[in-house]
Amino acid sequence: MTRQVPRQATLERTLDPFTLEIVKDKLAAAADEMGVVLARTSMSPIVYEVLDFACGLTDERAQVVAQTNGLTLFTGTFGPQVESVLCRYGEELEPGDIYMTNNPYEGGTHICDVCLVAPIFSEAELVAFAVSITHWIEIGGAVPGSIPVDATEIFQEGLLFPCIRIVRGGQTSESVRQMIRGNVRLPRLALGDLDAGTAAVRIGERRVREACERYGVDTLRGAMKDILERGERMSHAELATIPNGVYKAEDFIDGDGLSDDAFPIRVEVRVEDQTLTADFTGCAPQAPGPINCSWGALHSACKTVFRAITNPQSPSNDGCFRPFTILCPPGTVFTATPPAPTGWYYEGSAFASELVWKALAPIIPERLGAGSYLSLCAAYITGTNGETGEPFVLAEPADGGWGGSPALDGESALIATTDGDTYNFPVEVVEARYPVLVERYALNTADGCGAGRRRGGFGVIRQYRIVNEDGASSYGSVSGAVRRPWGLFGGRPGTNNYLEYIKVDGERLRRGRVRGVELAQGDVVRIVTGGGGGFGDAFEREPERVQADVRRGYLSCKHARHDYGVVLTPGDFAVDHEATARVRAQDD
Repeated sequence: MTRQVPRQATLERTLDPFTLEIVKDKLAAAADEMGVVLARTSMSPIVYEVLDFACGLTDERAQVVAQTNGLTLFTGTFGPQVESVLCRYGEELEPGDIYMTNNPYEGGTHICDVCLVAPIFSEAELVAFAVSITHWIEIGGAVPGSIPVDATEIFQEGLLFPCIRIVRGGQTSESVRQMIRGNVRLPRLALGDLDAGTAAVRIGERRVREACERYGVDTLRGAMKDILERGERMSHAELATIPNGVYKAEDFIDGDGLSDDAFPIRVEVRVEDQTLTADFTGCAPQAPGPINCSWGALHSACKTVFRAITNPQSPSNDGCFRPFTILCPPGTVFTATPPAPTGWYYEGSAFASELVWKALAPIIPERLGAGSYLSLCAAYITGTNGETGEPFVLAEPADGGWGGSPALDGESALIATTDGDTYNFPVEVVEARYPVLVERYALNTADGCGAGRRRGGFGVIRQYRIVNEDGASSYGSVSGAVRRPWGLFGGRPGTNNYLEYIKVDGERLRRGRVRGVELAQGDVVRIVTGGGGGFGDAFEREPERVQADVRRGYLSCKHARHDYGVVLTPGDFAVDHEATARVRAQDD
């Protein structure tokens, strides 16, 4: 089929503004409906509970015009992945087609994130694309769960789909389905998620075609153009409130899975004339292990922060990012090249977003607080269920502490920046689906958080006991076991993240990145996340706030005096104002 060349919308004439708003709202609603369909039809808890997916629509030039809430790390991948389809298939696109890709080096993130792209036609004219991205909990590779901590090349991380056509003219390729079934450990879940993603792009396709039929292609294109232009105007307006200048930050990634070596990273952020450039030149070369991320993941990570400082409450589209430029030479830990592994890309890319955050926080602290726990702190527990005889893979993100800001203490038990609107599993779901017992889910007050005039938020402790008679295996990659969240304006650093394995014989293993641990029935897996960094001088914190933290059990009297200079009387925890004044004066 030879498709027609997209014609430009006749924007010289004035389009009805009310109709434009209706069409724009319809596109946003279509993206949300795609997300609902995907979540309700998926068979994987990582999708329907955690919401580790994203759905959206682009115009025919691969510019995102509508996107549902979900994983923020997919924000920058829609366009490049649609572009990869256009580049490879071009004039071969036909109505009813669906294309599948999970290539990190063609706009993706890691192999587990499978993207489906459906071209949308009005009659014979290409007008848009519907996109869904779903994290498959198992896609083959060296270990169950498909992201080995010690991978040295991408081929160890699972089944790669190099932008293939999976549906032609409405007919799904049974050969591709058979290939998936024969190469993954949980084929029922994988094929279920494939079907869920297919249903999502189909509903997006249907809604866009309805808009074309009712309002016309010109009106649809006019609405898309207006969405992009409005997003650009809003970003320019917000950037105008940030003073021009060059802002720098440095940090390090603590290990790549193969070693505990530090990987130095840096960024130079330039704000000038209502534009923003993030330059990562000078970062460490790509790592041997799977902490690397690719260009698409770097863009997504940085766009998350860009949205946070411009207009985070408005719908996201590619127009919002027109004033934003990212520079980074190929071959770094943020722009790895094939065949480097990228399985734990979300740990690496978290450092990219945190670097931009750290560079800008001192000049716009009302929008960006101190450093957060950063890492998703994911640990995998895998094995064969002794009761059902079926393999299982349990993995979920962990919440942690965020940094303090001028007005507020940091949030406690909040998901990391990179994961956006996602969640972890309800305890009831974990225990119903997996042979584990969740023994504890509590704030991590023992390790504390960053002291400051506004303290950091607290991390959490999530503790699983293996009840499976056949035992289990576990691995994980947690950043921040060495590095601590940074404080701001005199605030103190936060606390560390780590994994801890406690055997029934009393043996303990505590690490950040764990390649593999064999677990017997009764052994315990603890995921401990840290507290965020503090904001401002801790000795300027109001004694009543310190008193409230002690009464809630967040802080001991000893630490109240040591960290904040606040003296409390035993028993009723009343503030001894005279003693507090003396302690704080001595510190000065």
